[in-house]
Amino acid sequence: MLLPSSLTPISQSALANLEQYQLQQNWSEKVYQQLGFVAGLSQFVIEVLAKDEILRAELPTMLDQQERYKQYRDALAQQLLGCADEMSGQRVLRQFRNREMAYIAWRDFCGSWSLEQSLKHVSELAEAMIFETYQWQYKACCELWGTPCNEQGEAQPMLIIGMGKLGGGELNFSSDIDLIFTYPENGETQGARRSIANAQFFTRLGQRIIKALDQQTFDGFCYRVDMRIRPFGDSGPLVMSFAALEDYYQEQGRDWERYAMIKARVMGRDMYPQYQELRQMLRPFVFRRYIDFSAIQSLRRMKSMISSEVRRRGLSNNIKLGAGGIREVEFIAQVFQLIRGGREPSLRQRGLLVTLDAIEELELLTLSEIEHLRTAYKFLRRLENLLQAMADKQTQTLPDGEQEQAQLATAMGLENWQQLLEQVQQNMANVHSVFTHLIGDDDEEHGEVAKHFHELWDMAQHRDVIDHILQQDLQVEQPETMANTIIQFKQDLAKKTLGPRGREVLNRLMPKMFQVIFAHPDAQYGLPRVLHLLHRIVTRTTYLELLDEHSAALTQLVRLCTASPMISEQLGRYPILLDELIDPQQLYNPIPLTAYSTELRDYLARIPEDDMEQQMEALRQFKQICILRIAAADIAGVLPVMKVSDHLTYLSEAIVECVVNQAWLQMAAKYGQPNHLKDREGKGFAVVGYGKVGGWELGYNSDLDIVFMHDCPVSSYTDGKKEIDGRQFYLRLAQRIIHIFSVRTASGILYEVDTRLRPSGASGLLVSPTDAFEEYQRSEAWTWEHQALVRARMIYGDEPLQRAFHEIRHSILCLPRERNDLKKQVTDMRIKMRDHLGSKKAGRFMLKQDPGGITDIEFLAQYLVLNYSHDKPKLTRWSDNVRIFESLIAQDIMDESQAMAITHAYTAMRDQIHQRNLLNLDADVADDKFSQERELVVGIWNQWLS
Repeated sequence: MLLPSSLTPISQSALANLEQYQLQQNWSEKVYQQLGFVAGLSQFVIEVLAKDEILRAELPTMLDQQERYKQYRDALAQQLLGCADEMSGQRVLRQFRNREMAYIAWRDFCGSWSLEQSLKHVSELAEAMIFETYQWQYKACCELWGTPCNEQGEAQPMLIIGMGKLGGGELNFSSDIDLIFTYPENGETQGARRSIANAQFFTRLGQRIIKALDQQTFDGFCYRVDMRIRPFGDSGPLVMSFAALEDYYQEQGRDWERYAMIKARVMGRDMYPQYQELRQMLRPFVFRRYIDFSAIQSLRRMKSMISSEVRRRGLSNNIKLGAGGIREVEFIAQVFQLIRGGREPSLRQRGLLVTLDAIEELELLTLSEIEHLRTAYKFLRRLENLLQAMADKQTQTLPDGEQEQAQLATAMGLENWQQLLEQVQQNMANVHSVFTHLIGDDDEEHGEVAKHFHELWDMAQHRDVIDHILQQDLQVEQPETMANTIIQFKQDLAKKTLGPRGREVLNRLMPKMFQVIFAHPDAQYGLPRVLHLLHRIVTRTTYLELLDEHSAALTQLVRLCTASPMISEQLGRYPILLDELIDPQQLYNPIPLTAYSTELRDYLARIPEDDMEQQMEALRQFKQICILRIAAADIAGVLPVMKVSDHLTYLSEAIVECVVNQAWLQMAAKYGQPNHLKDREGKGFAVVGYGKVGGWELGYNSDLDIVFMHDCPVSSYTDGKKEIDGRQFYLRLAQRIIHIFSVRTASGILYEVDTRLRPSGASGLLVSPTDAFEEYQRSEAWTWEHQALVRARMIYGDEPLQRAFHEIRHSILCLPRERNDLKKQVTDMRIKMRDHLGSKKAGRFMLKQDPGGITDIEFLAQYLVLNYSHDKPKLTRWSDNVRIFESLIAQDIMDESQAMAITHAYTAMRDQIHQRNLLNLDADVADDKFSQERELVVGIWNQWLS
């Protein structure tokens, strides 16, 4: 063992620092010569020797022992017995670890044992450290909180499952340790003054074990402990019972968890009996009874994630993660274990080399391929261990510095760095060739979707990767906010119960979803809305499949959610609407105005008339489908605001007609029909629409202001088995109508209904006879009720009632009024409303209620109709503001330029409210908006009403 001349000064310097310990006098010449060689290669070994008196005294004896691992547990347990507190225990652990790791490194550098012996010692040392720490802390915790027991009073242990290379007995020199904590049964502690639940006891125990191994102290640390591989990751409980663990893996276990669980092994042979029960429970999750070729696809995805990480982090020359590296050998073995392990017991072993032996025996790869894999694995694992043992650093990247390169080549028994590099490249090329043949390349996985969208989904737990993609690849605005949204979404998904099929579809869908979202210029709005919607529907795999299989539906979903949070909330609440996205032709073409009643009748025809529950549900679904189509056309610019209101109004009228018919059927089945209808058609019943529905101005979130009327004489009775007074019948009919509108089904309510505009308001009759309605309007109604009548029209009713209401409305609006009284009453009511409902937000203009807003325009129109209809009866024809102003021009009351200007102000403000509805925003804007329109409206108001 000779060092090259370039490394001799390093060795000499190290030996000079150790001279004070007189090692040359105390050690044999052979061991001292080995020291000279190791000193030129490993800073770690020299540092431990300098610090550890026991190691300096015992190393020569230790080197004579080939199987030190057999003593690890007893020796460490003995040392921990003498520890009075945690600090002394931590010191014992760290010194023990460093001492034994220096021994292992020495043997590795001197090449005095095989790779398998080296891996065995590193793994057994970690297991001894973990298990004896558990024994020490378990005893301490029992003294504090009692012994955890099940319902039968039997003491409960905690099992520590080692994952990955620790579980496989192939731990590398400076590896993290991946652990899962579990215990057999729930219960409580016994033997302490106050008992605690087993779950609480084991959580505290787990925390203490992690701290004992992971915490950095003066003596360093033992191992970086990684618990993220446990169920639910960082967001899950630290410790779970056997039953909870089984439930998780059977219901929510993901492909990578199957992959990880193959190597799972309980720490401490003492625990094997308890572990066999758990292992039997988990076996169906890991190993399928059938040959499972889907494993190739999931392993390909995992490899793609790793390749992405390598590329993002610039990990060139990485012998673990690079193409043909250690990870690819592991993946190849894993493929056969996952595909065939359920049928072939020889493929269920944890170690990689024994798995390669089983693959060879089953002739699943050719002899040359097996030999390439075996040779490359041993070469790369030995290289990895030496690379890490140089300074006890967790790295798999070949060094750039000439000194480290020379040290590594020498440790590997090669003459120079170039020779080592050629062997590394040859071995990795051999592995990658087998890997590509078996699993395929990354590009096969991604298809037409850009690679970084796959990475955005697959690597969502790595903040640095997500930031890099958003900033560098996509160059989005607000990358930090978007990164938080994506990371939070994936963390929240971990808490959802998704079956294997759901996860598989989601993994296919999400890269496509990201591609469509980020193609939109307003992606910063679309991303949180779409992900919020997905979070609502993610457990319903059918809807995920719909979006995955129909690119048009996916595109429309993103487009509509980006444009409107109202729509995204509606889709999230009622995912049945997603079906509407499949056909864009239909989606952006609302039902013709005159066809809503026919379409609704056809929609309900498939449901039995007597199934009221399904009828009510179908009504709500029809309304939601229609509103989605109207909003889609609105967003696409196909419908102007006036047409949107027309559609929403005609839709509401069709629904009112249908609800009246449904309620009538129920009432008639119970009581028969009022007998005054015997010789006439119709129901003798009407619904009058006020406000927005009366004025053809409904918005997406509008209530229905309605009043019920009938023309039933006092003498009328019903003709059914259960006879009741005719007017009582109409009262119950109205109550039933309100119930159908207001009851909350799975699809929500139909409309909020307000009947307070009826005669005498909330204290008046729910249904008014026509004569009583006329009498009230003529002799008792306030001026504001006549104002409301300007915006009223019958939206459902028989011809006689239509005619009667029209005549009542016309005659009331045409009553002569004293102008100044009317002005005062209108302005007083407006001031009262403004004080009550006007702006409460500093620096904001309330579009409806503030001076110069929509309500001023509406009051002005109402005033002019009430003031002039006595002489100009044609003013009563229309109930909507736009046509009222047109009538005012036609009747020479208002000049055309003024009427057109105020109409423009009205429609502009309505349009703004409308857009804010789509965005789920309040009807207010910055104070400097609509300043010209407001000034104009205030000026016209003052001209007519001051």
